[in-house]
Amino acid sequence: MKAVMIIFNQASSERVEFIFDRLKINGFTWWSEVKGRGSDTGEPRMGTHTWPELNSAAMTVIPDDRVDELLDCVRKLDEINKEVGVRAFVWNIEKSY
Repeated sequence: MKAVMIIFNQASSERVEFIFDRLKINGFTWWSEVKGRGSDTGEPRMGTHTWPELNSAAMTVIPDDRVDELLDCVRKLDEINKEVGVRAFVWNIEKSY
């Protein structure tokens, strides 16, 4: 099993939800107001007067063989609008309950 966390501008919320629905990923956790800044070219998203935008984040735990399919969809979403940005991170799940 792998955990996949996707960080994205709130403007992409419907698109991320569509990806989950399209891939039949039913289980996920969603954080609506996430602050931060991309490591390379990202502008801050802090929910302040100066940097008013915010990100959201979603995490799902899926079988290893589903990860590439999900990452491919995230990559395509990022290519639609690079300025808005979306990133995905994957790590191993050793155990779960």
